[in-house]
Amino acid sequence: MCLVVAALFAFALARMSFKSEAAGAAAALALVLNPNLLYLSSAPMTEPLFFACEIGLAAAVVWFAQSGKWVAVVLAGLAGCAGTLVRYDGWVLLPVAALAIAISGRRWGPFLTFCLVAGLGPSYWLVHNRWFYSSWLEFYNGPYSAMAIQGDKPYPGRGDWQLAFLQVRTAAELCAGWGVLIAAGLGLIGVVMKRTGWGFLLLATVPLFYVSSVHSGGTPIFVPGLWPNSYYNTRYGLAILPLAAFCAAGLVSVIPWRAAALMVTLLLSIAPWVAYPRQDNWVVWKEAQVNSAARRLWTTGARDFLRNEYRRGDQLMVSFGDLSGILRTSGIPFRNCYHEGNGLIFDATLARPDLFLRAKWVIARAGDRVSNMARSQKLECVRIVEVPGQAALEIFRRKSDFIEPK
Repeated sequence: MCLVVAALFAFALARMSFKSEAAGAAAALALVLNPNLLYLSSAPMTEPLFFACEIGLAAAVVWFAQSGKWVAVVLAGLAGCAGTLVRYDGWVLLPVAALAIAISGRRWGPFLTFCLVAGLGPSYWLVHNRWFYSSWLEFYNGPYSAMAIQGDKPYPGRGDWQLAFLQVRTAAELCAGWGVLIAAGLGLIGVVMKRTGWGFLLLATVPLFYVSSVHSGGTPIFVPGLWPNSYYNTRYGLAILPLAAFCAAGLVSVIPWRAAALMVTLLLSIAPWVAYPRQDNWVVWKEAQVNSAARRLWTTGARDFLRNEYRRGDQLMVSFGDLSGILRTSGIPFRNCYHEGNGLIFDATLARPDLFLRAKWVIARAGDRVSNMARSQKLECVRIVEVPGQAALEIFRRKSDFIEPK
């Protein structure tokens, strides 16, 4: 549904910017015919939801710049607010959108209205972190933040602007496809001729943000063909797709034969995928295939065991992240387990399992904190799923309903 909404906003943005329904159709089709984005829409991941917010914000800002209507300001504020609650990419859009509204409106009312509505998202998130984690910036420097996960480990682009740009650019080429990028390059003529500055600037902000994130935000991107020749965060290259689709629409706007121009843009957009129609050509899918080999073995091994042994209502303690798929495939509701995201009860159980461990089942990776806790309490290890080159998955079971305090 979010992909459909994103496509509708892409159509509206391009139609308003280039004064052409054919241009709007080109932008929407370039977006929805990308197999990497289609894969993430089916997974599901947050890219389609964020694209709906990002392109919706850009469309609302352009609408306000052209009409001066207050409803456009409110829509921009709502889209901006939603975007900040989906991904941190949305935070960097707010100052750019606020600047666009301030310059376009030339009065304080629309600017302050946008800031008030859109600012609710970051404000809520800061308060949320303060309330649940006792730190306003838990998301930025907490133990599960990107900075903490990466630590001091080097990666291509860290502290090097040129290399950071190369990593993002390569990921963008693999994700968006060379065809739509060619159409976008040619369409820049239309972008300049039609003076579509605000739409272009807003959609260009997110790719630039990723270059900055690779440089100094602890956010590595690994792509095949560049050291270390592996797959990691390749989906971040899709940040270029809304901008590329918008610029490709500019190509349609400058060619008199709109139907022919639309067909050319459409053919360019799908050319890489038609020329090599295999899933291996979809870099985001390929990353999932390569990097989830261990996860799939863990998931299927644990699922087959739990389907026979788990009883409805049993409580579980789980090392989260990669192991969450075990619950989904086993049909076990998340409400029946506690994990890192539950905060205090999880930490208390790790610190004093003799007092707080009440789960019948414990699922963990060998050697992690949860596994060590289970072994310290001498829980029965009833299943081990061995995975080549990875830590084994362990399933523990309590023999009684309660563990007596020592």
